[in-house]
Amino acid sequence: MEIFRSLKYRNFKLFFYGQSISLIGTWMQKTAVSWLVYRVTGSAVLLGVVTFASLIPSLILSPYAGSYIDRHNRFKVLVGTQVISMLQAGVLALMIYLKIYNMTGIIALSLLQGIINSFDVTCRQSLMVDMVDKKEDLPNAIALNSTMTNIARIAGPAVAGVILSTFGEDFCFISNFLSYIAVLACLFMMKLDLAVVDRSQKDIWTELKEGFVYVKSDKDISSLILMLVVSSIFVMPFNTLMPIFAKDIFHGSAKTFSWFESAAGLGALISAVYMANLTSHKNLIRITIAASMIFGCSVLLLSFSKLLSVALFFMTFTGIGMMAQTSSINTFLQTHSVPHMRGRTISYFVMAYQGMIPIGSLIIGVLADTMGSRAAVSISGITGIIATFAFMLYRRRKTGRGRLVITINRLLHPAA
Repeated sequence: MEIFRSLKYRNFKLFFYGQSISLIGTWMQKTAVSWLVYRVTGSAVLLGVVTFASLIPSLILSPYAGSYIDRHNRFKVLVGTQVISMLQAGVLALMIYLKIYNMTGIIALSLLQGIINSFDVTCRQSLMVDMVDKKEDLPNAIALNSTMTNIARIAGPAVAGVILSTFGEDFCFISNFLSYIAVLACLFMMKLDLAVVDRSQKDIWTELKEGFVYVKSDKDISSLILMLVVSSIFVMPFNTLMPIFAKDIFHGSAKTFSWFESAAGLGALISAVYMANLTSHKNLIRITIAASMIFGCSVLLLSFSKLLSVALFFMTFTGIGMMAQTSSINTFLQTHSVPHMRGRTISYFVMAYQGMIPIGSLIIGVLADTMGSRAAVSISGITGIIATFAFMLYRRRKTGRGRLVITINRLLHPAA
């Protein structure tokens, strides 16, 4: 099938299968951590703090990670991040198994995972181009990678909801620890023909500056990253409050919370399949605009939902909008950045995506404590809608200036 064409490449197929298993474990743990923290503390602020700790390293370290990965063997870096992630998952699983519900320890381990992810996510994204032989199949590989992530986002919380209510929280954490065996086995079976890394004579801070200048100079890349920054700070963190929606607003259990996560994952999967089926990638900016509008509107409507079924319906659309927004931006950056700047460009994507969410998580946690969860989520939705209109206005003005320059050039040089 055309949608699975990237799986004909052995290396990408192994990567796809290994990550599929590992990511299900990751989402099981993520669901279990959120539920455990709110069950033990009952604090919306602490929910935001845990999310902040797990993602803030991406804001600080991602540009450095991009330069580091451009200077080193990406495959070895990826193996290293997976091994350390497995050790982190093992320590967390042991804590929960022994019923050591120490919030400081959980936050510290979340921070460690965030540091690992700063390198891991950037490395996985930049290594994608080496897993497919034909560049025209790269967008499909990116979309399939997103599909894999969102299948895990559906399956992980769904399984976690059953396990949490049947076997307990510790089983979720142990399962995540064991899932890393699959990804490491698949990585060691891969045979990547990576070019020998030519160590730059420049210091890493010079390369960081070069990466920033490159991203800033390309208006399409910089505007999309800025759009993602706004979305990551003000819209995406709405998901931090879903344990409160599940437990307090809709009077549910851990299983109810897993429904919210799975609904968003289902929507994201729909978007991922759509992106994987694209045969032309000339309209990625238009897709970004449409997805951003869907995202903002669905978050706003979710905040007003009175029935659980209606809330889950709009939660599905938040997944559609968020997935299409991030995937279209990611695909544009990977296909439009020059090869020697790809790692650094992707690092700014990771910084804008994962690095800004923790700031928003703290903000929305405080807003929820002072204004209520529904009001905080509605503010997220309204902000997303306003940001989309602002981006549309910028694109219209940019397009208008471009057309004016072309017209003037034709008038001045009619023979050209």
